[in-house]
Parts: sequence; C-alpha cells; structure tokens
Amino acid sequence: MSENIKIVANNRKANFEYVLLERFEAGISLHGSEIKSIRAGQISIQEAYVDIADGREAWLLEAHVAPYEQAGKYFNHEPKRKRRLLLHKKEIRELWNNVRIKGMTVVPTKVILKNGRAKVEIALAKGKKAYDKRASIAKRDEARDKERAMRVR
Repeated sequence: MSENIKIVANNRKANFEYVLLERFEAGISLHGSEIKSIRAGQISIQEAYVDIADGREAWLLEAHVAPYEQAGKYFNHEPKRKRRLLLHKKEIRELWNNVRIKGMTVVPTKVILKNGRAKVEIALAKGKKAYDKRASIAKRDEARDKERAMRVR
C-alpha cells in the first residue's frame, strides 16, 4: 500500500535549538475549518510545543492555524487553541517519563498530510548549549564551502 505524504510545515529551528533523540508520529484532533487551512499550508509550528498533562494526554500548544476564509465568521476556529495529540498510551507514558528528566522536552518537528489526514511528527529533545550551537554553525558552513568548491571545479 503506497502512502501519499506531503510535508505542510517544517520546524527547522528545532534542529538548531535541540538535540532530537526519538521521534513519534501523532494524529491531531482538529475542527472542520482547521483541516482545510492545514491542507492549504496555513500552519506555523515555530513557537509550538507539546505538553503532557499528568502522563495521560498530550496537547499541542501555541501552533498557529490560520482561519479559513471560506468558513465565515461563525464556523471558523480559534487560531492558537490547544489541540489534542492522538498517541498510544504506551507512547504517552514513555514521553512523560522522559520529560520528567531535567533538560528534556517534546517539540513538534513537522506537520504532514498522510493519506489525507493531518499528522504531526514530535521529537523527544534535549536543549543544546551555546557551544553546541556554534559547532553546528561551523559544521554547516564547512559543508557549504565544500559544496561550493566541488561546484566550481
């Protein structure tokens, strides 16, 4: 069975700010006009984060889904409302146990459309120190210089 996957939003800042340890794919509980906006690419997860409430539920907070223009005034949604993430109990428990450790957090990395359904890829992450960030910048610059040198030849 082939899967139709379309990346709608990407959180590139998460790769720079955190060391991503383990990734999970979660469904998102949405209202009617929200899925229309997401399919149009009107979602931002740059400031978003995931909250695990008492080890029972996972919530996506601060993700901005733009209002859908054709939905009208009364049937539209609130852009920054909290949205429930659909995960297995075992996955939520694993995330909860890791979040209680100092320095660990859960960040959304991508929003994808998989077979017509909106999913968010979340990652268990540990914050980088300033010197780690400088090292990643130096590594990226070095790779860019190598690529330029190969192109010139």
